[in-house]
Amino acid sequence: MKKEELVAARLPGQLVKALHKIEEVEQSDRSAVVRKLLHRAIADWKKDYAARLYAERKLTLERAAREADVSVREMMEYLMQKRIPGQYDFRELEEDMARLYKKVALSRSHYSGRDTAPRRRTG
Repeated sequence: MKKEELVAARLPGQLVKALHKIEEVEQSDRSAVVRKLLHRAIADWKKDYAARLYAERKLTLERAAREADVSVREMMEYLMQKRIPGQYDFRELEEDMARLYKKVALSRSHYSGRDTAPRRRTG
């Protein structure tokens, strides 16, 4: 698979003028400006799409964040901005609790070999 691929598009005059302005301000060539803007637009589209699927209960919060390539916290903030209500059900609570218990068990087994109790002074 190619790392880069040439993509051509016909643009309305208004967009070309806007690109010229951005090129001047950013002191960058057109290709770099278009890549930067396209990257940002794709990231926004991914969040919008994941949020829509989340609102339709087709994705969990964790899965929506993964699909959008953002953290769960960032996805939660985005959903709040878009005023999309939380979809947290009992099944998700059980899954989260199971993950938490597993983490706690792993951390306890990790520290179980150490003597973490305070020692008494003698003498």
